[in-house]
Amino acid sequence: MSVRLHWFLPTGGDGRTLVDRHAYTGGDRSRITPVSGVRTPDIDYLTQIAKAAEHLGFEAVLTPTGTWCEDAWLTTAALAQHTERLKFLVAFRPGLISPVLAAQMAATYQRITRGRLLLNIVTGGDSAEQRRFGDHLDHDQRYARTAEFLEVVRGVWGGKPYDFDGEHYQIGGGLTAVPPDPLPQIFFGGSSPAAGPVAARHTDVYLTWGEPPAQVKEKIDWIRGLAEREGREVRFGIRLHTIARDSSREAWAVADRLLDDLAPEAIAGAQQALGRSESVGQQRMLALHGGSRDGLEISPNLWAGVGLVRGGAGTALVGSHAEVADRIEEYHALGIEHFVLSGYPHLEEAYWFGEGVTPELASRGLVADAPGNGRPAPGGAPLLVAGGR
Repeated sequence: MSVRLHWFLPTGGDGRTLVDRHAYTGGDRSRITPVSGVRTPDIDYLTQIAKAAEHLGFEAVLTPTGTWCEDAWLTTAALAQHTERLKFLVAFRPGLISPVLAAQMAATYQRITRGRLLLNIVTGGDSAEQRRFGDHLDHDQRYARTAEFLEVVRGVWGGKPYDFDGEHYQIGGGLTAVPPDPLPQIFFGGSSPAAGPVAARHTDVYLTWGEPPAQVKEKIDWIRGLAEREGREVRFGIRLHTIARDSSREAWAVADRLLDDLAPEAIAGAQQALGRSESVGQQRMLALHGGSRDGLEISPNLWAGVGLVRGGAGTALVGSHAEVADRIEEYHALGIEHFVLSGYPHLEEAYWFGEGVTPELASRGLVADAPGNGRPAPGGAPLLVAGGR
């Protein structure tokens, strides 16, 4: 099992700070406000990141979903026209679209991109966010619906009329006339008791946020045990930020600078908003730091500073290229195959990782090749933007 590296498309904005474009007002992200050093996620900038990821040998890029992001399906379909090999891990919420339509969209996507689609199923852990899109189910009902959704999608991909009679979906003769080839791999995450059986029965890759290795092992053992009872095998991935530099001192200086940019009121507002999330995974992220700036290195080279102001993946691997490779090797030994990585700003950090850590991993036999390192990118030289703080 080789290490498979993926990067991230910041379709909600990017920059040299952890504070994004969205202001916290009374604990809610209710308006977009200018923040110094933030880059707009326009198609030209996202194209630069996608081309850099392809040039550096990342297999795919994860595109998020939500109120504050550009639509993942449309954005990645556009970016596919500017890349040749890069795959797109498209995140979407299953409750907001018909499973038959989603199956058809995936089939079309595979044809127009020549097989470059991966699917990231996001059930949703914030009822306020779900209500913005007209979804009023509670937490556990959303996971039950996700299970039915995935059962229908796989049934419709069978190439013949498919019937389904469930609590959330009733399908008569559902059909994808030309099924996708290959079938997209399905990535899925969730830390609650309601999420585990969905992963075990319906998904290809279980994706966890970056917790300390002992906690990640507990999750792997949990999902693996559930899958074995279903007669299935599930592969595993992890979602992490990275700050890799030529020396450990340089990397931690970057982390300290990101921390210095965070005003106390920004942290307090973010923690108040994130604390209301129904997501068990989000609560686990918050528990890693407790809202405090102190003791943020929660495990060797694992820094919880990102989670002070950002939801979702809240930890980063920080250190020299060799140290970050050490931590990836440690997670890989537990059974993690897919590493979905990111950093601020995403364009520059892709190069720091791709030209520093990837060759280190290759020297250890963990990845097949170490592209980049000055090799011309397909269609021309690699692209970078200059930006000051």
